[in-house]
Amino acid sequence: MSDTMPATPSGVIAYLTVKDGAAALEFYSRAFGAALQYKQLADDGKRLMHARLLVNGGVLMLSDDFPEYNGGVSMAPEAARGITLHMQVPDCDVAFDQAIAAGAAGIMPPADMFWGDRYARLRDPFGHVWSLAHAVKK
Repeated sequence: MSDTMPATPSGVIAYLTVKDGAAALEFYSRAFGAALQYKQLADDGKRLMHARLLVNGGVLMLSDDFPEYNGGVSMAPEAARGITLHMQVPDCDVAFDQAIAAGAAGIMPPADMFWGDRYARLRDPFGHVWSLAHAVKK
């Protein structure tokens, strides 16, 4: 991990708000093999102000919830609706099992889909929904 923020690549990058940043960093590492690139704690020394992870070749950013900066409203989802973070992985079954072992809840176990992928869905302990897939050989 670097003490300085690495250059941010262009493109769309998901930025997640969670209720326990330290636990989220640990979960994403165990569940998806995330590598921490940068971490900054808030002035209270406890909450995560900002973190940047490398996950499956892409960047994921996250922070703890700071309702005091959002009019007292929490930005962390209890259950994300309408947003799914998707990852193409080498083996959907292995990735699904690893995430479940790390504490994710299965929504849809791996199955072969009509569009040609083996596909699964899960919810992480912080309310975010993830889908995993790999192409099925024909």
